[in-house]
Order: sequence, then structure tokens, then C-alpha cells
Amino acid sequence: MSVVANNVITPPNGQHWLVRFCYSFLGGLLSVALWAIIGHMLFSRPGYEQFSGFLPGPAARALARLFLDSRFWLSAAASLSRVVVGLSVAFALGLPAGVLIGYYRRLSLTTDLSVQFLRMVSPLAWMPVALLIFKSFESAIDFLITMATIWPIILTTAAGVSRVNPQWINMARDQGARDRQVLTKIVVPACVPHILTSLRLALGVAWIVLVPAEFLGVSSGLGYLINDARDTMEYDRLMAVVIAIGILGFFLDGAVRLAMKRLKWYGDART
Repeated sequence: MSVVANNVITPPNGQHWLVRFCYSFLGGLLSVALWAIIGHMLFSRPGYEQFSGFLPGPAARALARLFLDSRFWLSAAASLSRVVVGLSVAFALGLPAGVLIGYYRRLSLTTDLSVQFLRMVSPLAWMPVALLIFKSFESAIDFLITMATIWPIILTTAAGVSRVNPQWINMARDQGARDRQVLTKIVVPACVPHILTSLRLALGVAWIVLVPAEFLGVSSGLGYLINDARDTMEYDRLMAVVIAIGILGFFLDGAVRLAMKRLKWYGDART
């Protein structure tokens, strides 16, 4: 063990993963225990026994059955494809917008009010608009995910661009570089950590918006599974789907963080 500033004791590097695992495992056990205690207090009362499926035991058994059900994986694939489409459109539009807003001061001042206003509108508030504009539910869901994820991409990218060392830009201009060359050769490579962070934030937002967006009326997806379990009053399966959504989202976020770490661009995204 070694002692660092503020008398904080840190383990050797080789034991960091073990310490983190132990703390994470302990936190998970405490969460399940709290879930069981509160659930028992709520659903052991007379008239609430039908909701006992929300308790850890029945939910865990339903989760095991769910993971063995091919329909679940088909629904998960459908949901993931919607996230990919919506996020791709948001990135294709948000990245250049964020770069330009962060680079050009006047453009930033001009668009700030609109961007700040629109990002505060709940993506689900666009649902009636999406149903009027698009002919299919799939396109409407893609639109809602795009509207939810484009703002963190724009704002985080713009923040990264605005923090690029101005001396680098001045040196490039002194060498005769034009704005397009400065943006592509200096600004964008320098703010890659912020761009990757924006994707991680957008992915989290997309995963949250996905389920209520799938309540629109599609016949596949994780949101559809929740609706189906609710309508059939299979509360253990409903809780299992909720847990599965959390598990899938956790691994998606972990994959993005691992990719950022592998690329040596972990930077500010570390939390």
C-alpha cells in the first residue's frame, strides 16, 4: 500500500481492479437488499400481493427465462438498430454544427438562444409532431432519438472546440492556413476527446428515450416488451425487462468507455 496526498491510501496498481470490483459488488448487494426490503414492505400488504412479481426473487427467475427467449434478443436488436439510426443522424448533423458553433464566435452568439431553448424541450414532446410528419412509427422513433441526442453532441463538441489552444490556431494562420484547413487539421483532432464524450452522453440519452418512444405502437423492441408484460399483468417479466434494459445499457456504455481508453482519448470522459 502507498500513501498519497491528503493521507489517502491507495493500493498498488495491480490491485486497483480488485478493489473496484469489491466495492462494486458490495454496492450491488446493498442495492438488491434495499430493493427486497422496500418491495416486501410495499407488496406484502393486503391487496397488493399481485405485485409480488416486482420482488428480486421472481424478477431474477423471469430474467433468466428472458435471456433464453429468442424473442427478447430480436426485440433488443430492433431497439439497438433504432438507437444506431437516430444517433447516426444526430452525429452527422450535430458534429459539424458543434464544430462551427465552437469556432465562430458570432455564430455561437447567434445560435445560443435557439439551441438552449430547443435542448430544454422534452424529446417526447415532439411525439405528436413526429406522428404527423412521418408515415411510419419507425421513422417517428428515429426522429425522437435524433432530437434527444443532437444537443449533447452539439454542445459538448462546441465546448471542446472553444478550448483548443488559440496559439495553435494562430500559428496555423501565420503559415497561411485557411479556416477549412485549421478546422480539419487542428481543431477537430484536438477536440476528439470531447467528440467521443459527446457520443457517450448521447448514447445514454438515446437509451433513456428509446423505451417511451417505442410506446408509439411498434410490434418489436424493448418498449413493446414492457407494454406487453404490463397488459398481460406479468409483473415479474415486466421487472425482468426493466433490469435487462439496465444491463444492456451498462454494457453499451462500458464498450464506449473501453473504446475511448483503447484509443488513448479517455480524457475528460472519465467518471
